[in-house]
Parts: sequence; structure tokens; C-alpha cells
Amino acid sequence: MDDKQLRDGIEDDIQNAKVNGARHRRTDEIQVVEFLLGEKTFAIDLFDTKEVINQPEITPLPDAPPYVEGIIDLRGIITTILDLKSMMNIAGEAKDGRRSRVIVLDADISHKIIGVLVDDVLSVSTYNESVVDRDHNEGRNRLGVIRKKARGSDEKEPSDLVILVDIEGIVKRIEDTL
Repeated sequence: MDDKQLRDGIEDDIQNAKVNGARHRRTDEIQVVEFLLGEKTFAIDLFDTKEVINQPEITPLPDAPPYVEGIIDLRGIITTILDLKSMMNIAGEAKDGRRSRVIVLDADISHKIIGVLVDDVLSVSTYNESVVDRDHNEGRNRLGVIRKKARGSDEKEPSDLVILVDIEGIVKRIEDTL
């Protein structure tokens, strides 16, 4: 599957999940967009996203904070691009020469259109709230940790851990600097 097919598939997943989720959103489930930063998997709430795009040419902004990658023209709208790895102090590059992508956030998150730069977008997933450990949200960028079981695994096998990022909280904290 090429990049365009993958991106289009994720775009379709986001739109379908939002439409269906708006009608049937259950309080015991969470829908997320999973992505890579370095070699680790993170997620943000699906309803905090608008779309996923391939990394466009980004115009740097003079005197911007280090986490502001720059701006892009997204179909006629100037969009600020934030470097999520820089904001969260995550080092390392993604394996396999993955291409960076931008997750454009929903307009309800901020007074400006904002995108966050990530190493790759993996999927749109639905989890039962019972696998979200909200006790591990002591960091100011986290809402919790998702214990993601491999398909067909049992309780004895270890879970992959996915950090659930508080993207709305992050944006609200830095909004005045944008």
C-alpha cells in the first residue's frame, strides 16, 4: 500500500468513526488516532482531530518557540505546525525511514488552526475504557496509558503500552505563544 492509499484509508477511518461515533459514542469506549514519535506509540482522542496530511513544506517563523515548526498554507488557511516530539522532549527518529505526517487538530481545540508533526500515523482504533489506565497521567501531557493487547493474546502476555496524549491541554497551555 502506498502513502496516498494509507493516508486516504486513515482519512476515511477518521471521518467514518466521527460520523458513526457522533451517533453511537459510548461512554465506556474511547476512539483514538495512534501515531509514532520516535519508536514509541502515542494516541490522541479521535474527536480532537480533523484530518491527517503528508508533511508539506513548512515555512519557519522567526523568533518562534522551539516547538513551533512553522506554518503551512492548508487549502488557503494559514496553519501553525507544532513539533510534538520537541514539546514532549522525545528523542529519536522513527525506524524504517517513515515519512512525517501532520495531524490537523479540530477547530474546537484552539482559536487557530493547528497541526502537530508526528513521525507516522498508524491507525484509528477503538478501546474499551477498562484498558485505559488513567492513574498514570501524572505528567502534564498525558491523560493515561492504553494497555493494547495483541490480537489473540491472553492475559499472561505483556501488553503494548500506548500513551494517551492530552493534546487539548498542551494546546491550551501554549496558545498565547502562537
